[in-house]
Order: sequence, then structure tokens, then C-alpha cells
Amino acid sequence: MTDLKIEPLELAALVASRVCHDIISPVGAIVNGLEVLEEEKDESMRTFAQDLVQKSARQASAKLQFSRLAFGASGGAGAELDMVEAGRVVAALMEREKAELQWNVNAGMLPKAEAKLLLNLVMVALNSAARGGTITVTAERHDEETVMRVMAEGDRARLPAGVKEVIAEGAVPNPLDAHAVQPLYAALLAREAGMGVTATQEDDRVIIGARSVT
Repeated sequence: MTDLKIEPLELAALVASRVCHDIISPVGAIVNGLEVLEEEKDESMRTFAQDLVQKSARQASAKLQFSRLAFGASGGAGAELDMVEAGRVVAALMEREKAELQWNVNAGMLPKAEAKLLLNLVMVALNSAARGGTITVTAERHDEETVMRVMAEGDRARLPAGVKEVIAEGAVPNPLDAHAVQPLYAALLAREAGMGVTATQEDDRVIIGARSVT
């Protein structure tokens, strides 16, 4: 297994770039909608622009709230994260996605690194179901041992190229850019949480599992 090493400043820059990439589209749509409202006199166009602004604002908010939990320092050092709140944030993120969400997480709270790992695995699964389908998320914690599984089912559901090697085998992405940093960040979280990750492909189904390493 490759030793996952990345300079802290480089990791911070790439994660920041990834977050900016995710929210630039809805924010740009908000700006465009506001320009139309400022200049347009036609009532139907103003109604369309207002609807665009409202939908894009909700989308930008959902992406930012998700990024705050998945990448940020929510809860402080050593804290646990509320999985009910996490489920609400994931559901809001997926409102405008093609895939549907099944959130079957029995664990009420998870240590922060484990919770962040789960959210990052959800993102990997969502990227695997680009044509739509269902994302099913399960997680249980017993006697300080956590078992989680994220499954993407849908038409041509596939793990993006190279992702399995990064999250399950510890390979360093090449090239390492703002897109590739997300599965790398998931792998780093798995190591911090003391969890092993597996990823399998079965026809139109991707299954990503993680469990505490004893």
C-alpha cells in the first residue's frame, strides 16, 4: 500500500478548489438571475429569473452545508456528529440530483472522522451513479466498532476510473487535482478513523464498505 503523503498546504488548496468548483455553478446562476431581474421588464422573464435565483440559492446552500460537514471542522476536535442532521444535509444535497437517497443509518452519533468518511463515500457513490438510480446508505456502531456501507444502483453505475485504487488500496491519484482530491481525502479520513475500505463492482451496482480495523 502506498503511503498517502500530501503537504498540508497542498491538501488545503485542493479541497478549497473542490468546494469552489461545486458551488460556482449555482452561484453563477444566482448572479445571472439577479441581472435579469435588474434589467428585464417582461413579467414572464422576471418570474423565470426569480425562480432560478430561488432554486440556485437553495442548491448553493445545500452544497455549502454538505461541504461544511464533509470537509470542514464541524463539531470541533474529537467531537461526534449527529447522523440525523447529516442525513438531512445529504437529502438536501441530492434534491436536484438524478439519484434518489435511502438513508438507513442506525447510528445516532458517529465520531467526526467516521462521519466525515461516510459523507465522502456518499459523494463517491453519487459520482458513480451519474445516470441516476438509488444511493443506499447504512451505518451501525456497536461496542466502539463502526460498520458502514454505501451502495449506488442504477443504469451503468460505475466507480470513476482510479477511485477504487485510491480509497481502497491507498494509491495516490495521478494527476492529483481538485477533482481527484475528494477520494484521496476519503482515504485519509479512513486512516484517521482506523477503518478499512472496500469497493466492489457488480453489474450496475457499486458497493463501498468501511469497518473499524481491529
